[in-house]
Amino acid sequence: CVLNGASVALHISDIPFIGPTACVRVARIDGELCANPTLDRLEGADINILVAVSPDGICMVEGGANFVAESDIIDALFFAHDACQPIMQCIEDLRAACGKPKREVVEPVVNEELRERVREIAKSPLVEALSVTEKLARYTALDAAKVDILSQFSEEELATSKREISGFIGDLKKDIVRHRIVDEGVRLDERGIRDVRAIKCETGILPRTHGSALFTRGETQAIALATLGTSRDDQRIETLTGEVSKEFLLHYNFPPFSVGETRFLRGPGRREIGHGALAQRGLELVLPDHDVFPYTMRIVSEVLESNGSSSMATVCSGSMALMDAGVPISAAVAGIAMGLIQEGDNIAVLSDILG
Repeated sequence: CVLNGASVALHISDIPFIGPTACVRVARIDGELCANPTLDRLEGADINILVAVSPDGICMVEGGANFVAESDIIDALFFAHDACQPIMQCIEDLRAACGKPKREVVEPVVNEELRERVREIAKSPLVEALSVTEKLARYTALDAAKVDILSQFSEEELATSKREISGFIGDLKKDIVRHRIVDEGVRLDERGIRDVRAIKCETGILPRTHGSALFTRGETQAIALATLGTSRDDQRIETLTGEVSKEFLLHYNFPPFSVGETRFLRGPGRREIGHGALAQRGLELVLPDHDVFPYTMRIVSEVLESNGSSSMATVCSGSMALMDAGVPISAAVAGIAMGLIQEGDNIAVLSDILG
């Protein structure tokens, strides 16, 4: 795995690195969990996940499963952490044998007096600005609050410490938001930690397409268009293991206007590719077998507005667009983005997080 190689390179170098980390692919095949199975065996897996871990916990999870229980996924995560321990021990042994001494990093000196002064000046206007529930209006209020805060410092102070003051303002803003969520259970838009934003769904809004759906959740909106074609429309891809054909395609587009920005419209970037792959994995398991429904299916999702979880809005709108096109999917699919905040021993798990 590339991640394991990168972990080795960083750990034996003189670059500061809080490692090691390790990664393993875990699959469940015929009811048994196994690590790093062959490609042939993966075809029959009902759990297929990549898990990156540190010695103490999990860093990253990516993958999918075929309608398995939550407890099965938890078992797979613990199995992955255990399977990575020998890899991390090997990396530690390599460092002991040939690693370079780490560079000494001198932490910047924090001006505690200035930080306390910023907190005294900034707390009240930031709390007021963060009470605005609408996204763009809140950004405007925060910008105005920052201008007001900076105006209370002299030109000499701003000339020498403006960047440090701005950093303290940003730290305080995060502290206010995090403590309000953990201590009061209230988020920026006044929702509780388990609340999902208001949802509105429409189908058949574009009559000249095979299927279409508009999904809105709070300030996130995506329109999905479904198109059906023959087997001649399959996407043929030449891979390292040979040529494969894709009968289901999903394209996710995130234009800059969806977040109030202007920039050049170029080809798909990291976000479009990654979020599109995520949404495609969320939908492809409910598609009918090609023998039952011998069509090539393409979903194009256009994100019209985004304030978090646009990939899951694509899953929701894509599911409805497929049904609107008459595709006999086995079940409707929906998704939300989740988050976790920890302050000391207090943990808050957030449903339907904002952008």
